[in-house]
Amino acid sequence: MKKLLIVVDMINGFLNEGNLHDKNINNIVPACITQIESFINDGHDIVAFCDNHQRDSKEFTSYPVHCLKETNESELIDELKGYSESMVIIPKNSTNGFFAPKFKEYLENLADYDEIVLIGCCSDICVLQLALSLKAYCNENNYDCKIVVDSKACDTFAIEGHCREEYNRLAFNLMSNSGIEII
Repeated sequence: MKKLLIVVDMINGFLNEGNLHDKNINNIVPACITQIESFINDGHDIVAFCDNHQRDSKEFTSYPVHCLKETNESELIDELKGYSESMVIIPKNSTNGFFAPKFKEYLENLADYDEIVLIGCCSDICVLQLALSLKAYCNENNYDCKIVVDSKACDTFAIEGHCREEYNRLAFNLMSNSGIEII
């Protein structure tokens, strides 16, 4: 069985500093490390998406400035840096890593994977969009690839008008209703 783990935005700009960080997301770090170590030990592929924006990024019309290219915010959190040699790091300039140019090589070989597991943040934005895109792509191409989201290794932020629990529940329900397995 060939599997791919996708680590989404486990970077300083969402966990430790900056306009969109929420230190509570750090609660998923142990579960993320468990998944990463399991994939490394089993010899499976790992991709890590990292928000990496230019100052004039179009995304900033919807979200505050965050994770600028070549800043600490766009770097993997310290707890994951020790695993970076086992990961392919892919910068992305939008909420959906599916469209990151460097991810195209994985799309070309997606039929080779039996299972893709997603972990990271934010469950209701970047993880949700990527999971739905992967599922739709597999469906469109009749690939028999299971898309899985580890709910213990995913979280989102809490700010006024954005209740963490509510948005996590909504995201996991939307993904499940689309045929994505939530574990």
